[in-house]
Amino acid sequence: MTVTEDDEFLELPVLAVVGRPNVGKSTLVNRILGRREAVVQDVPGVTRDRVAYDAQWAGRRFTVVDTGGWEPDAKGFAARVAAQAEYAMKAADAVLLVVDASVGATATDLAVARVLRRGGKPVVLAANKVDDERIEPEAASLWSLGLGEPYAVSALHGRGSGDLLDALLAALPEAPADRDPLEGGPRRVALVGKPNVGKSSLLNRLTGEERSVVDSVAGTTVDPVDSLVDIGQETWRFVDTAGLRRKVQFAQGAEYYASLRTAAAIEAAEVAVVLLDASEPISEQDQRVITMVIEAGRALVIAFNKWDLVDEDRREQLTREVERDLSRVKWAPRVNVSATTGRSVDKLAPALRTALESWERRVPTGRLNSWLGELIAATPPPVRGGKQPRVLFATQAGTKPPRFVLFATGFLEPTYRRFVERRLREDFGFPGTPVEVAVRVREKRGS
Repeated sequence: MTVTEDDEFLELPVLAVVGRPNVGKSTLVNRILGRREAVVQDVPGVTRDRVAYDAQWAGRRFTVVDTGGWEPDAKGFAARVAAQAEYAMKAADAVLLVVDASVGATATDLAVARVLRRGGKPVVLAANKVDDERIEPEAASLWSLGLGEPYAVSALHGRGSGDLLDALLAALPEAPADRDPLEGGPRRVALVGKPNVGKSSLLNRLTGEERSVVDSVAGTTVDPVDSLVDIGQETWRFVDTAGLRRKVQFAQGAEYYASLRTAAAIEAAEVAVVLLDASEPISEQDQRVITMVIEAGRALVIAFNKWDLVDEDRREQLTREVERDLSRVKWAPRVNVSATTGRSVDKLAPALRTALESWERRVPTGRLNSWLGELIAATPPPVRGGKQPRVLFATQAGTKPPRFVLFATGFLEPTYRRFVERRLREDFGFPGTPVEVAVRVREKRGS
């Protein structure tokens, strides 16, 4: 799971990985981590935000911040990507500059090197794409950047990565010895939705800074981006995720890995905020994202963004769409927000607390069974095969989400199980969380 520079591991040193586009920064980050975390594709500009990961080498732990391509004179969208890289560099304890040794030092590399020399931070120079001995002389020519010894590496094959990691540890300040991660901490919130519904804009509004790169073009976010957010006098960990365009099995390239990371972010979260575009009809993609959250068993809050664009006609139409398309999640708290104006974003905190309280709620067994007895007396299970099954008792098997098991003498129809779930919600609440009702059939002795 990704972590941020303002994480609970505040004492861990931070390494910013910078360089111009398509020199292999994310591939080298994955090599340093020893696992495929950063989204990689053989086209420039896949990474846009600054994304941090927990790394370890030789018993020492540190945070690696992957960044988008840094071009000092970039304009427009590229300039916002570069700004994220510059922020990461300023917040870091050391910088790893990645250069494509097969190309040599470009004018952009020389400009970046000048900025880094003035910055006063320790800099380690990685000459990437040195896949064999023939390219090593090209790596040696990078001494001209004035940043010390260029470490010849191949992020793709791992060549020279051990020496590079040793140099990185030497550049970083001392870190605590290896230890178990802290439990607890801020509640984890996944911010999910289809592309271009305003997830990154909302995260920037909540944090009060340009934490995620925002553009009118759909699909700007690729990697999950973690941020600590203070709303409702409480700190939350928000994860901005890539927009889900299609089912994972139909996605390709960077989109495929981004989809996997979005699914993993939902799994790692406790509650998900599904962001819908209030100015557009509820789509099949919106439905699929909600289904992913329910199947993952996570608490759920639905936020309708771009409420500042909704007129009276659209509100009436949206009311009908909610009744028709979101009837299966009537239990989910709904909040109308505007990331652009900041409208009602503070109402997210009460909705998140309500959902999490339900997600962790446990009903005492005695109270559950007295309630169940009254329910069955009033509405017994339907007859099946000429016999009416008897419900013997019930227990709550778990929480996060609440899971109930009914012990019966025969099979209970799915419609009856849904009836029990609906009455559980009516009588005990559970707003904002899926509720699972299972049946265990008890055979007669000797059968």
